[in-house]
Amino acid sequence: MNARTEELYLEAEADIRNSQFHEAFRKYEEILYEEPDYAPAHNSLGWIYKTQFENYQKAEVHFKAAIASDPLYPHPYFHMASILIDLERFEELAEFLDRCLGIRTIDKSWVYYRYGMVAELRGQLSEAIQWYRRALMQTMSNEKVKDYQADMERCHTKMSLGQQRKPWLNLFRKSR
Repeated sequence: MNARTEELYLEAEADIRNSQFHEAFRKYEEILYEEPDYAPAHNSLGWIYKTQFENYQKAEVHFKAAIASDPLYPHPYFHMASILIDLERFEELAEFLDRCLGIRTIDKSWVYYRYGMVAELRGQLSEAIQWYRRALMQTMSNEKVKDYQADMERCHTKMSLGQQRKPWLNLFRKSR
């Protein structure tokens, strides 16, 4: 990586912050033309494909390229996980998260939080609470502690609603 690449990358990131996606896109492509293995540019280009074009296939290609180019660069892992969640590829996500636990630059509380999300989306609320609790125990961020507590509370609320619904369902079934 050279100084020009870094400068162009920073300009593209500023373009993103200013919602000038076309300019950013052009700059990321220019970077990758010169340095095809520049992980941050692949990651950012993948982000544009996902968020601006909703082109998950191209986004995934770039996130995987970023991971292959620099396995310790954490950002593409976060974005790749969000694609797997959005596309409900939960089995693949579980394997991906297992792999993330072995990457020293990835916040482990984030990994446990994602496991919790998957369990919650599957309706496995007790399991989700356990994952959120584990995430909470791994974080050093007071803000994340609050977020994980809110996630656990949401699951408790859902469980409570499920318990309240059972007697009503039994009455409904008996009346039929």
